[in-house]
Amino acid sequence: MVTQKVNHGTAESICVIVPAYEAAHYLEKSLPPLIKLRDAGAVADVIVVDDCSPNPETAETAKRLGASVIHASKNGGPGAARNLAATKTDCGLLWFVDADVVVHPESVARIPIAFADSAVHAMFGSYDENPPAPGFASQYKNLMHRYYHMNSSREATTFWSGCGVVRRDAFLRLNGFDIEQFTKPSIEDIELGYRIRAAGGRIVLDPELLCTHLKEWSLREVVLTDVLKRAVPWSRLIATREMPENNLNVSTPERVRAGIAGLWALSILFAMTGLLWPHGAMTFMAMTIIMIGANWRLLSFFTRRKGLPFGLAALAFHQVYYIYSAVTFSLVNLRHRPYSRGEVSAS
Repeated sequence: MVTQKVNHGTAESICVIVPAYEAAHYLEKSLPPLIKLRDAGAVADVIVVDDCSPNPETAETAKRLGASVIHASKNGGPGAARNLAATKTDCGLLWFVDADVVVHPESVARIPIAFADSAVHAMFGSYDENPPAPGFASQYKNLMHRYYHMNSSREATTFWSGCGVVRRDAFLRLNGFDIEQFTKPSIEDIELGYRIRAAGGRIVLDPELLCTHLKEWSLREVVLTDVLKRAVPWSRLIATREMPENNLNVSTPERVRAGIAGLWALSILFAMTGLLWPHGAMTFMAMTIIMIGANWRLLSFFTRRKGLPFGLAALAFHQVYYIYSAVTFSLVNLRHRPYSRGEVSAS
């Protein structure tokens, strides 16, 4: 446990901000570690923003567990809740933590290390390798998140607000999260990261700033979230920016793997329908070897954590993820890229 005392209003002081909507059941698990950090002096305050929950249980639970509570005047989503809390504290560092995220208390020591460099304006961490929800979708989704954060560049171009820290002065200069463009929670944190970088700030990805994700996923939720809340708005954002994104799961190697996934799916079709027999079967075997080779590190990661049957199932579903993400990106890019080019040439 970190016991170094912090003071409100200093550049090093940390205020934890937790947006919450109907989240009492999550707060019972996520708040106690944060309150202990505050009581030990590792963070200055823990603020829960009740985002107009229809019943008082969320705010009452937060108060009972010892958090400071702010009541939003209207339901504006987590971005608006974080913006509100940022104006109610004078701490130098804002540590955004989702209500369904349980931080590893020892990870707080990573924060002052990163921000010792004045050029660093933000940092974010990662889920751990032990998601508690037992279903395949929950294990796959959370472990995939962990894998990408472990294997991406430490110099990030985006931001993640599930467990991310930003300098308050930089955050306020940029007017916080864009809650007008993103009226519903999706990629407002990614977009904020782009603006931080454009303003000259560094963003550090530290996969040892660890937390446990409590959310239980269904496969339907995984697909809908990936497409509607991630792929569509992120593809639109990339298409309308002058510089392409090349980090995390939209990096160039990932785009190559998405292409391989599409070819692998076509080879399955050829093998199942008997097209080009016997070349269809041979093509399927060849593409399967290529697909596994291209994703060997991911397969090894899944297998190490959950065994070979899970690893193979997760790898197969990941190819589906590649396909629907690539199709979404292509469609959005076709729609928006001509407009962005016209705007750039006209400016």
